[in-house]
Amino acid sequence: MAKHKRALAGALTLAVALGVAGAALPGSAAATTAAAESAGHGSATGHARLQEILQRLTTVDGAPGALAEVRDRRGSTVLTSGVANVESHAPVRRDSRFRIGSMTKMFTATAVLQLVGEHRVRLDAPVERYLPGVVRGHGNDGRKITVRQLLQHTSGLPDFLDHLKPQEIVSNPLVRYDPRDLVELALKHPRVFEPGTDWDYSNTGYLLAGLIIEKVTGRTYAEEVRERIIEPLHLRETYVPRASAIPGPHPRGYAQPGKDAPLLDITRVDPSVGGAAGGMISSGTDLNRFLGALLRGDLLRPAELREMMKTRCTGGKDGRAYGLGLESRPLPGGGLYWGHAGDFLGYETMAGATVDGRRATVMVNLGPGGSDARSDDIEAAVRTALSEGRPSIRP
Repeated sequence: MAKHKRALAGALTLAVALGVAGAALPGSAAATTAAAESAGHGSATGHARLQEILQRLTTVDGAPGALAEVRDRRGSTVLTSGVANVESHAPVRRDSRFRIGSMTKMFTATAVLQLVGEHRVRLDAPVERYLPGVVRGHGNDGRKITVRQLLQHTSGLPDFLDHLKPQEIVSNPLVRYDPRDLVELALKHPRVFEPGTDWDYSNTGYLLAGLIIEKVTGRTYAEEVRERIIEPLHLRETYVPRASAIPGPHPRGYAQPGKDAPLLDITRVDPSVGGAAGGMISSGTDLNRFLGALLRGDLLRPAELREMMKTRCTGGKDGRAYGLGLESRPLPGGGLYWGHAGDFLGYETMAGATVDGRRATVMVNLGPGGSDARSDDIEAAVRTALSEGRPSIRP
């Protein structure tokens, strides 16, 4: 949630001025540990390159800790660097849970597409069919926006995170938000463009997708995601949380309001500010399992998986394209990988997978704060992990 990160950075500066407790990152803490555990037979050279990137994340890029889990048909490897807690200097555990931010969108889109396969939702039906009268005002009209456009960020809806006062989140991190209130906040502002004519990332669309799931099924979003995805895949470290705590072993989550400012521990935060757009918790193991199952067709029928993987360019120079809750990005040797990036208070993450079975998840326990170089290095870590051992397909 890049917009979320930019908005909150300013609020964190305010939080320091208001006296929110912080902890300085000791000069030696960022690189206190560097560990690897492997259940497979991956390339030592590839692991060394990936470890170098993790080390850069926890030194040059300023993250307290980092984790990468890489999985292929032969097994898995977990690499870590830095610390889970800047006070105790405890290392990052290989079974860490963390907030996954916008990677939640992959789960939300999968649940919607399962409902499409059950003929309970139509991708090209207007939002109005499922949420009558909800999307109105300032040019925003649910009669002219389709479910597909919500999932592909082509709805033109304003992003509620552009209009939520970020200091309210930072100063009161345990406040619970209702998704309808957040949608109403967004709809007080003009649409960004006519639906279907452009692409612009909007978390509002995914809050609406969560509401559609609830309206169609008569059950909560959390119940549907658990029953449809978490339980069938035995994702024991994945949650749609209601409480502010992260269950199980986890690194502390930090934010940095400025280059030389102390770190703020913001591990405990109410996840409702992310909701169906970004509120979930998971682990490297579970995210890799989920992506593998998704691309194998274990969660969606072929027709719905094809719809999910129909992408459109996002307008950047990096070759990234967006499907329905799933991004594609180019690999250096040719071909694509599929996944999503995410950030939430305290954490920045990315996961990707190739159709031939390689999967990788990377996490740092810092966000927002820091430079764009950190995000670039997280992507470089995923790309490196997925490229290792794959033959080039370029002529």
